Amino acid sequence: MTIRNLTPVLLLLTALLVPGRSTVAADPQLVSVTRIWDKAAHCAFTDLIRWKNRWLCCFREAKGHGGDNGVIRVISSSDGKAWSSIAVLREAGIDLRDPKLSVHPDGRLMLLIGGIVNLDGKYHTRSPRVAFSHDGHDWSMPKKVLSEDHWLWRVTWHKRTGWAVSKLNEGRKPRRGFLYKTKDGLTWDYVTEMETEGISETTLRFLPDETMVALIRPRWIGVSKPPYRQWTYTDIGQGIGGPNFLRLPDGTLWAAGRKYGKAARTSLARMTPTSFEHVLELPSGGDTSYPGMVFHEGLLWMSYYSSHEGGKTSIFLAKIKLPQTAK
Repeated sequence: MTIRNLTPVLLLLTALLVPGRSTVAADPQLVSVTRIWDKAAHCAFTDLIRWKNRWLCCFREAKGHGGDNGVIRVISSSDGKAWSSIAVLREAGIDLRDPKLSVHPDGRLMLLIGGIVNLDGKYHTRSPRVAFSHDGHDWSMPKKVLSEDHWLWRVTWHKRTGWAVSKLNEGRKPRRGFLYKTKDGLTWDYVTEMETEGISETTLRFLPDETMVALIRPRWIGVSKPPYRQWTYTDIGQGIGGPNFLRLPDGTLWAAGRKYGKAARTSLARMTPTSFEHVLELPSGGDTSYPGMVFHEGLLWMSYYSSHEGGKTSIFLAKIKLPQTAK
């Protein structure tokens, strides 16, 4: 065997054995997928949180994807296996949808919800709502925030300040997106307009150096430094619906959402502030996406909805083993 043939082996051993060098396993592994709720005709648009040693999952229940008035259901579990309903939020004449759970800096649970006015099955206007709870069972009445036709999609709390992007106007053009911040979840202050084509559903996360990263439907990653008024954007070259992502303790970014192609799938992706690569399709199809993501005890727990089992749109919970950087 020649020295040239040994080189790849030596490089691999060096990466494995030399202190300070890191290795990353090749692919994430799907550990399990379980259907956790299907008691309405159409269950969709999930989010997931772990709070006070319990799992909470929220989603919309309705007759179909749109056109009728939905309610928001919150279910809870101690082990991720047995789930029970603990709350239903509704508003007369309003289609409540796209619920997102977070923990307010004062310790309360907060639900960010979109509300659409449907008359005779036709869209008229919409606005965001916020509700709070001390226990997940009893919630305050959803209160409108911002002005009509805004749609705050997900709040990310960072150093006692909440950040979210609102999409304004229905349809694809001229849709606009605005970055807002809040201290209490009720009063939102304008920061800047995020000027990228077709901006829609957006999830924000922070890096250790205070860089804000945005994963934006339909196909963008945005990056900004404090005070977050100037942004640069990367076109990821593919569509994503219902985007969500997390930063793991090892610093890696993992994203999930609807992957488009011959058939829609809910998919997991590797991500950096300038790149995006789908790596694992979950059991899914038809009407599907809107994942909630929590990293807990070495596993990614991910809620999502899908209609791949018999055409009924239901809520699923996946557990995924992620390759992490080992140092």
